[in-house]
Amino acid sequence: MIRVVLADDQELVRSGFAMILDAQPDFEVVGEAADGAEAVELVRALTPDVALLDVRMPRVDGLAAARTICTNTSTKVVMLTTFDSDDYVYDALYAGASGFLLKDVRRDDLVHAVRVVVAGESLLAPSVTRRLIADLTRSRPRSTPAAALDVLTSRERETLVLLARGLSNAEIATALTVSEHTVKTHVSNTLTKLNLRDRVQAVIAAYETGLVTPTNQ
Repeated sequence: MIRVVLADDQELVRSGFAMILDAQPDFEVVGEAADGAEAVELVRALTPDVALLDVRMPRVDGLAAARTICTNTSTKVVMLTTFDSDDYVYDALYAGASGFLLKDVRRDDLVHAVRVVVAGESLLAPSVTRRLIADLTRSRPRSTPAAALDVLTSRERETLVLLARGLSNAEIATALTVSEHTVKTHVSNTLTKLNLRDRVQAVIAAYETGLVTPTNQ
């Protein structure tokens, strides 16, 4: 059973998402919160698999809540946002959030996204996540030096480039002419060597080090 906490200050949004997820036989919405502070309390008390957090909430916003949850618990975080106005979602991704969803997400995409995050794959498709990271890293100073990638083998660097372009494991396997199992090994080794939480942080690192840029992807 996939256990979920929902946090949004709009009750209709919360209840709508809860109805969609609870309708799945393998999902259970174990708690709902109207702000980030409540969300953090619920996560600590209920230890859900995933927390869906609206970026903009009263008292404690979703960004602050994501930082606390990602730092202190094993619960995966997905941000709920509107792309054009929530530039600081970058900070939530960097803090450890596994991705984000637009608040007008389709029913099937919402269910799929939660399953993807629970499986540890992180929400890198659709391409909006890559576009967000590319746009924001373009305007920010690099905080990860290029030399940080020196610990990677040439094949791991190739894997990181393709991962940053949003390819799935199967697509990376095809591009590199290797098995999907080998790709999973390369991804795992890359995350471990760079001390990264998940694939989203790997994408951020690829942009910050200059391995991938908005113009060469």
